[in-house]
Amino acid sequence: MSSRIEKFGLVAIGLFAGILVSLHFAAVADKDTPLPLPVEELRAFSEVFGRIKSDYVEPVSDKKLITEAINGMLNGLDPHSAYLDADAFKELQVGTQGEFGGLGIEVGMEDGLVKVISPIEDTPAYKAGIKSGDLIIKLDETLVKGITLNDAVKRMRGKPGSSILLTIVRKTEPRPLQISVTRAVIKVQSVKSKLLESGYGFVRVTQFQEHTGENLATALENLRKQNNGELQGIVLDLRNDPGGLLTSAVGVSAAFLPKDSLVVYTEGRTEDAKMRLLASPDFYLRGIGKDDYLNNLPAEFKTVPMVVLLNGGSASASEIVAGALQDHKRAVIMGTQSFGKGSVQTILPLGNNTAIKLTTARYFTPSGRSIQAKGIVPDILVEDPATAGVDSAFRLREADLENHLINSQGESKPDTDTKTSPKAHPKAKEGEDNKPEFTEFGSKNDYQLNQALNVLKSARIFHGN
Repeated sequence: MSSRIEKFGLVAIGLFAGILVSLHFAAVADKDTPLPLPVEELRAFSEVFGRIKSDYVEPVSDKKLITEAINGMLNGLDPHSAYLDADAFKELQVGTQGEFGGLGIEVGMEDGLVKVISPIEDTPAYKAGIKSGDLIIKLDETLVKGITLNDAVKRMRGKPGSSILLTIVRKTEPRPLQISVTRAVIKVQSVKSKLLESGYGFVRVTQFQEHTGENLATALENLRKQNNGELQGIVLDLRNDPGGLLTSAVGVSAAFLPKDSLVVYTEGRTEDAKMRLLASPDFYLRGIGKDDYLNNLPAEFKTVPMVVLLNGGSASASEIVAGALQDHKRAVIMGTQSFGKGSVQTILPLGNNTAIKLTTARYFTPSGRSIQAKGIVPDILVEDPATAGVDSAFRLREADLENHLINSQGESKPDTDTKTSPKAHPKAKEGEDNKPEFTEFGSKNDYQLNQALNVLKSARIFHGN
């Protein structure tokens, strides 16, 4: 028996060492001296591998054991590093182009369970009433505890038109909720816009995709045409925007900042992880020879008064844009404190159409503020009456995730102090349900949007325009 275990162990050490070496090369290709492999730890791994192969109640393939070992390595680092098998890698590539199948929620793992970071607007999950901070405990009849995040995501994917029953725990509800969601091919419209009233435009970015910058430029030009001339103010709505492509975040920022302004910089261990991204075509255009979609944008958009709306569902690319506009004093940030995802994930392709998503750096705003586990604190705190108390007390944030990267500058929970106190929240009329409904962003009943519009109008009066 011992010889069988030793044989399995030697095979495992060879396989696992090979994997470690291949990953190691991707991380330290520019270094002259590679780090030595941890022989004692690999010996322990080989012994465990051998015991499983010889003694486990059922036969287990080498592929499964090695895959689970890789999953364990990455899942134990932070909430955003992960192994992407062929299906997950393909879904990631398709998702950034704005069309993919599933429910439409950004999720993370917490204590072995799936937590909703943010539902994507106009998707089945959003329409079914899934909320940020919901804890998913069952998928149909399958308990989530004990399965990986990738496996949970796979179960939520499926044929469009088919349904899945989610059992969720919501901190504001006394008992678990069961919500049936019908899967669909999700086509996310990343940019929406409209003229609020004469002189004032509204632009909402729901997710940062490949063509978000181009779509934003088109939306701004259309708003100007609808207004028959210059705009007097713009509200940029990034609420519940879970992020997306970094290049698109730079492009959106560049639409409103002077050319070559610093948008964001990153710090990591390797030289490739240290970047300074500017409001320049070199940093937001994808592909050589592609036309600059901001070339023909009127210069007024670099100076028009702006308010940016944020909430706890605004993450990653949303926070980069808000932080850049705030640091350059280009816009007033309103709403509630953002999610706090200030880390960079690099997709490192492996063989067989697989990849690893590895956290390689931290984001910093132009003034040097770390976004990680803190987020962007608004200049003016304004809560949505429909989520008052819920957003600050129960919404999931990066700092709540297990194994999250620590912010060396200090982390913070949502700030409850206001620099400018908002008006009293409207109360429900007599006879109506006292529990407010969640407001549709951009609607006439959108309290935060109305307050942003008031700020823009006040600034115009103050400056005598």
